[in-house]
Amino acid sequence: MIKMQRTIKVPVTISGVGLHTGAKVNLTYKPAPENHGYKFQRIDIDNKPIIKADIDNVTDTVRGTNLLQNGACVNTVEHVLAALVGLEIDNVLIEIDGPETPIMDGSAKAFVVALSKAGTKEQNEPRQVFELKKPIYYKNEETKTEIFAFPSDNFGLKVMVDYDSNVLGCQHASLDDIRDFKDKIAPSRTFVFLHELEELLQGDLIKGGDLDNAIVVVDKEWDDAKWKRLKKLFNKPDVEILKEGILNNVKLLFQNEPARHKLLDIIGDLALTGKFINAQIIASRPGHTTNIEFARKIKAIMKEGEKNPNTPIYDPTIPPLYNINQIQEILPHRSPFLFIDKILNMGDDFVIGMKNVTMDEPFFQGHFPEDPIMPGVLLVEAMAQTGGILVLSTVPDPENYLTYFLKIDKVKFKNKVIPGDTVIFKLNLLSPIRRGICYMGGYAYVGNKIVMEGEMMAQIVKVKNVGKKKKDPDFVDQM
Repeated sequence: MIKMQRTIKVPVTISGVGLHTGAKVNLTYKPAPENHGYKFQRIDIDNKPIIKADIDNVTDTVRGTNLLQNGACVNTVEHVLAALVGLEIDNVLIEIDGPETPIMDGSAKAFVVALSKAGTKEQNEPRQVFELKKPIYYKNEETKTEIFAFPSDNFGLKVMVDYDSNVLGCQHASLDDIRDFKDKIAPSRTFVFLHELEELLQGDLIKGGDLDNAIVVVDKEWDDAKWKRLKKLFNKPDVEILKEGILNNVKLLFQNEPARHKLLDIIGDLALTGKFINAQIIASRPGHTTNIEFARKIKAIMKEGEKNPNTPIYDPTIPPLYNINQIQEILPHRSPFLFIDKILNMGDDFVIGMKNVTMDEPFFQGHFPEDPIMPGVLLVEAMAQTGGILVLSTVPDPENYLTYFLKIDKVKFKNKVIPGDTVIFKLNLLSPIRRGICYMGGYAYVGNKIVMEGEMMAQIVKVKNVGKKKKDPDFVDQM
């Protein structure tokens, strides 16, 4: 089922202070047209510059995800964006009158509540969704972060956090249905270790920080002098450590609230890819820096797909439509002149075939044996055989037909094919099949690279006793 894009019905404003700047700020979500995506606008600056929520505009990830474009910045955007993804909203303009989004209670709850009040409306364009076609693995040795994504028909996310803390321990959180984000993930607040607070303050950060907008974890001993300084700093004379090692400033909403908040952060950071993502993702020890590095890998795959949007993906775990034995029941070709190993998929107007190129191919003995390259003419032949399957599928008795070339046109060879390559051929009809005449255009791929392209016209002709000829090892076909 195709989902349509959505925006909000009316503008809605949220006011608060920035976590690191301490500056008061007003943020307004406003409706936006189809294919607008998420964009920030600094209305407190001359010319009101636009900052697109895009991975290419990430300037740093110091305790949050920060964007810079057109000479203007907007910082700590992850919670603002996570709320939009979690409510499946595609298009908004986010006006802001300061350099940093409001921290609120350290979660995405306030943003979700505001957006829910604004309501949503369906638009006239289909949602832009990135369908992951093959697994992706990311690892950062320094942070010990690992993120693994694999193809799926929907979005799912599992997170594990382990910071070698006796208090925090090892925690897991998962989101199997994005519709659960509002209640199960959005309220989860950020967390910080008590010993980090002094470092952040010394680094001129968390000027807007308050013990009420974070879960503070105490995993080291503090002397009386440090306690007095902390209480004075945050004006919290009654603060104390609970037996769980959490300051009594807040009560945990979930036993695994820190892990849920890390999951929230990933959703917000992945929003910077510009599309909703259909994939199952598993992340261990994630953080903003590693989230962004992983998001860049996703965006790179998206860009490659935009260059070659029709690149077929071969999954060896999926049974082919026709295996080699079934192909030989349709085509008269035999070794060494049968160049298709599998037919992966076929429809009324397209066909996808595959050939594994091995070192023991007979043509490599004489064709550049010191630097073996599959001859271009044989790539054309393999593509033609793939197309032959499509045209022969239009008759009830393909074993009684032969296929003949009528024309080859616009053939280009773009990359070498060498032993070890798997070549995927995809052909589409350029006009309807009439009187057994088929006109097709096609591409040959190795991975996501086009190695050959061309157009060809062929005709199938019924031949007496062709079935017997197929069994004759000396039979040489015409295509």
